[in-house]
Amino acid sequence: MTGPAPAALGILAGGGTLPGRVAAAAQAAGRRVFLVGLEGFAEPAVLAPFPHEAARIGAAGRILGLLRANACRDLVLVGPVRRPSLLDLRPDAEGARLLARIGRAAFTGDDGLLAAIVRVLGEEGFSVIGAHEILTEVVAPKGLLTRSGPDATALADIARGVAVTRALGAVDVGQGCVVQQGIVLAVEAIEGTDAMLARAATLRRPGPGGVLVKLVKPGQDRRADLPTIGIRTVRAAAEAGVRGLAFEAGGTILAEREAMVAAADAIGLFLLGVDPNEGYQ
Repeated sequence: MTGPAPAALGILAGGGTLPGRVAAAAQAAGRRVFLVGLEGFAEPAVLAPFPHEAARIGAAGRILGLLRANACRDLVLVGPVRRPSLLDLRPDAEGARLLARIGRAAFTGDDGLLAAIVRVLGEEGFSVIGAHEILTEVVAPKGLLTRSGPDATALADIARGVAVTRALGAVDVGQGCVVQQGIVLAVEAIEGTDAMLARAATLRRPGPGGVLVKLVKPGQDRRADLPTIGIRTVRAAAEAGVRGLAFEAGGTILAEREAMVAAADAIGLFLLGVDPNEGYQ
């Protein structure tokens, strides 16, 4: 007589390559995986090598049913997902029930909503863990990763950006901003980093380029929505006239670290892992 199947790692997959990298790392460690690709966000080619199904983001009944049918207990939420409006969400019956339990957090910032989702998933018998706990090598280290480094002006802009981003995060608005010569060109909200950089490009001033600063929100649950940057961020920053990226060491996911560093070195940008509790001037 066979016992129950050992618990698998469930991966709720948004966009990008990170869901596949988390799945591959878990498999290499001897763990079974099952991915639920969120329609409109998850990339089919990333899901293809692993056991998976696709589901609409509002189809909570289908999503939970798939996870339970595949003996998932631990869950990882990974990959960017654009927050849908309630009109677009079209929740199924289970989704409406869970949405009612999420309550007012559905109308707050992303961090408040994610914290409520993690809580509700826990009440449903799942344990949410961070992608960085599976894929440890993607977490940003402290210090300079590139040949180029910040000068005194860039260090002052980083200090300004840290203060601004912490204030944004404290009210659950965003995780980043662009600062040039002490002037805040753009702050990140629901539009995301790439759109913020595109806006900053239209506002750049003559003289030394600015910096992009990305930090974890104060008090943020690190099991979901850690700041993530990749090679596309480096290229978008260069197009926006930004000359360097500063990100929280130990709290930022570098999606394609080797490619990022190579691209930044080729362009002449700096990549710097920072401790937001330290000074930079």
